[in-house]
Amino acid sequence: MTDSVEPAGERRSRKRVTNYGTGRAALLDAAVRVVARGGLRKLTYRAVADEAGVTHGLVVHHFGSRDALIEEAVTHAIRTSLSSSALDMGTGKPADFATGLSQMVESGPELQAFQYELLLEARRRPELLPHLRNLYEEYFEATRRELSRMLPQPVERGTSRLVFAALEGLVLHQLVFGEREVTEEALRELRTLLEGLAKGPAEG
Repeated sequence: MTDSVEPAGERRSRKRVTNYGTGRAALLDAAVRVVARGGLRKLTYRAVADEAGVTHGLVVHHFGSRDALIEEAVTHAIRTSLSSSALDMGTGKPADFATGLSQMVESGPELQAFQYELLLEARRRPELLPHLRNLYEEYFEATRRELSRMLPQPVERGTSRLVFAALEGLVLHQLVFGEREVTEEALRELRTLLEGLAKGPAEG
């Protein structure tokens, strides 16, 4: 793909990223923000460079192609989302399930918007589906793992998908409407349901 030449008068002052590891992560964060604001159609080398405050050539050097940039941005989103989502707390306690979900939305709305933009774009571009499947399989497995720690019975695929769908709906609602208190209220109800399942059927 080619980017149009930018008029000299419109160029922003840029600061070159010097550390390869940190620089790459900064470019991926910039790509996430670009997509979150304007959708996947706005993702160009030039847009990422402007967002990150670096040269156009540096983005080309790191990724080589737009498809590679998209793929690595999705992988970056997986790592970042899972580390901040609190889906996989590991305590096995229903009271801890999805702790910090509402805070995750408030602190990283661009990351959540990026993922929803990709979901919508995948309806028009099926080649994005493998990336999204990888992302969501990570989420499903993290949900299943945490539910398995707290529930006595085996966790069926439908159960883990249902619970994750509830969480995803809450994230989308808070992302669009705000209303963190609604998210927290719904999470309390979900934890109550999980506590009931964890105890098993009441003895007669």
